[in-house]
Amino acid sequence: MSEHNLNWSRAIDLVEVHCQGEIGKVIVGGAPEIPGATLLDKMNYINQVDDSLRRFVTFEPRAAVQMSVNLLLPPVHPEADAGFIVLQADRAHPMSGSNCICVVTALLETGRVAMHEPETIVRVDTPAGLITARAQCRDGQCLSVSLDNIPCFVEVLDFPIITESWGTIRADIAFGGVYYAIVDAEQVDLTIAPGNARELMETGMALKSLLNQQIQVSHPELPGVDEIAYVMFRGWEADGVVRTCTTLKPGRVDRSPCGTGSSANLATMFARGLIEVGGKQVSRSIIGGEFTAEVLATTEVGGRPAILPRITGRGWVYGTERLRIDDNDPFLQGFALSDTWGPLVGDLQ
Repeated sequence: MSEHNLNWSRAIDLVEVHCQGEIGKVIVGGAPEIPGATLLDKMNYINQVDDSLRRFVTFEPRAAVQMSVNLLLPPVHPEADAGFIVLQADRAHPMSGSNCICVVTALLETGRVAMHEPETIVRVDTPAGLITARAQCRDGQCLSVSLDNIPCFVEVLDFPIITESWGTIRADIAFGGVYYAIVDAEQVDLTIAPGNARELMETGMALKSLLNQQIQVSHPELPGVDEIAYVMFRGWEADGVVRTCTTLKPGRVDRSPCGTGSSANLATMFARGLIEVGGKQVSRSIIGGEFTAEVLATTEVGGRPAILPRITGRGWVYGTERLRIDDNDPFLQGFALSDTWGPLVGDLQ
């Protein structure tokens, strides 16, 4: 049967993009209307009322564990050019640096936002707030994207996590667009290297479970942003670069240096006096990709000190995709199996 004989009246169109190896596909057409007055409302609707779209695009047989999908939406913020929500296997999330870079790259390289060389400014509405992106452009491509992130802050430094395997270890709890627990990898006797990816993932998932029992977080200005989303392992290298490895449910590691995680880590460095306004810190991923994180200024969030970070990285468009919606498909809600999704796949059911 040829494609022309299929009924494509209900389909979702995506642009395939990766940022330093981390896949962040962008839905550009066919998605249903999501209720809500703001993008935060829409994100909470997906998480609390109807998650069918998220499951359709992030689970098998249409997806794999090592990827995210970004729902492109008309902006609500009056200054924004576009809006998006991050869809992952566990839930919808308010912000992601690598995914925002993927979205901006897709918008510009497909012509949905006009590209101006050498620099195009794109303002992006997210559930976490307005992001200003500065894309360096040449010959129709984005050579780099710098994100002026929302205010980021430390919740607590050196929070003690009581564990059976490693005794009491310390984690920095910080908000970088979502909440992170940042753990120095040496505390769990690991280095951040490709060969340790599975062990890092399993350790991160175990620590996330313990953290949810031992500490509660709640953003003072963003209702519904009330959990530690990720455990990020940190390691300092001889050249001053910080090596990062963010672990994500149900069981994988971020392929990118992690923009919101790098923002959260920058907030911890500023709180410790290790970096000043104007200072820059390079983050290197488990596979060697790099972001640059810079402290632009200081501010406050809910009465607590915060920084305004800038994250710079690059994304690449590598294809397009169309997903057909067929009500007779027995797996419209998707599925996940522990052979590739990891031991916590049952948490997603």
